[in-house]
Amino acid sequence: MDYVSALLPPVVMAVFFIGLIRVIVKTQGGANKAKEDAAVDAALARAEAAHQPATPKDA
Repeated sequence: MDYVSALLPPVVMAVFFIGLIRVIVKTQGGANKAKEDAAVDAALARAEAAHQPATPKDA
């Protein structure tokens, strides 16, 4: 029975890992994809705007 107790934790971890990957894959895309993409695009635009140097007003 030592082999059962030795194999149980890796098997349980593998099952949970496979479940996690399935959830991640299933939640990609779908109805909320456009909303999520728009939120990411807005965040990137804000980040780029913050990094843009200010243009001199004398030129």
